[in-house]
Amino acid sequence: MTHFPAENVNVVSFDNMPTPDALHATLPLTDKAGASVMRGRQNVRNILDRKDPRLFAVVGPCSIHDPKAGMEYALRLKALQEKVSDTMLLIMRVYFEKPRTTTGWKGYINDPDMDDSFHIARGMENARRFLLDVCELGLPTATEALDPISPQYLGDLITWTAVGARTTESQTHREMSSGLSTPVGFKNGTDGDIGIAINAILSASHPHSFLGINGQGTVAIVRTSGNAYGHVVLRGGDGRPNYDTVSVTLAEQALKKAGLPANIVVDCSHANSFKNAELQPLVMTDIVHQIRLGNQSIVGVMIESNLVGGKQSIPADLSKLVYGCSVTDACVGWETTEKMILEGHELLRGVLETRRQAQS
Repeated sequence: MTHFPAENVNVVSFDNMPTPDALHATLPLTDKAGASVMRGRQNVRNILDRKDPRLFAVVGPCSIHDPKAGMEYALRLKALQEKVSDTMLLIMRVYFEKPRTTTGWKGYINDPDMDDSFHIARGMENARRFLLDVCELGLPTATEALDPISPQYLGDLITWTAVGARTTESQTHREMSSGLSTPVGFKNGTDGDIGIAINAILSASHPHSFLGINGQGTVAIVRTSGNAYGHVVLRGGDGRPNYDTVSVTLAEQALKKAGLPANIVVDCSHANSFKNAELQPLVMTDIVHQIRLGNQSIVGVMIESNLVGGKQSIPADLSKLVYGCSVTDACVGWETTEKMILEGHELLRGVLETRRQAQS
């Protein structure tokens, strides 16, 4: 029989990857971490169901690249949570995967050594270890769902999931979201189109069947029941913000027309701050004032924050990296982060009971 090289023409190799079950056995979910995850998810569901008038705030680095700095950040955020727990639920942003338009560092899982060596198996293990450590603190975690296989490895440690502007329109990510165990925030498209996010919420709320893997790493038909806790994340688009009262009202109307709850999260970063991290506090202030003036639909915010403000390029000599500074999008530093959260807390303290009464 003639051999035709018809498949894997551009594939160099297939490297073995530990199964999800094997990684779970190496780094099992502890009772303390599991309780933290379940408590965090229930708190978010209660906020979305209007049983809890607080805001949830997804706060943290644009991406994790240094676990030591990441844990220092987590400890600070945990201490801050204790100060503002009556007005906000703080969830640490723990992003390991970065979507790329062309090329660039793809994140801690894909390239943990930041040198294009792509030790993905080690990156996945390191990511799970970091999430375990954060959950052990009693701090909820949030991440972006990018690779459809990753949730089998890490999903038991996540409280809230985002689907990014570039993937909200993807059928693969809508199907995956229908089976995720967390509430899912769908961002509007990069052009500002909120209809993409609404369609994603509707799609993910229904059952789906698609190809994936199971805990044994075997290819499987994944059948889901649908996710009832999808919601919109406004992140601006086409170079313009969309967190103003007019944009929020239009989003509320679009959600109502689709028969969906008016649950809106505002991303203080990206186009909402014109990709200028230093403008994030102004967005946060505006959102808090909207709530003080009676807004009922804004249930959460997102803030890109790190120990040190700004961003840096990845140097050839990694010893030159500035500790606690982003290597992807620019972030606000810790002092600014703390000021944003504490000022928001003070302004919200007197109005959340009124919000609770209006929602009941």
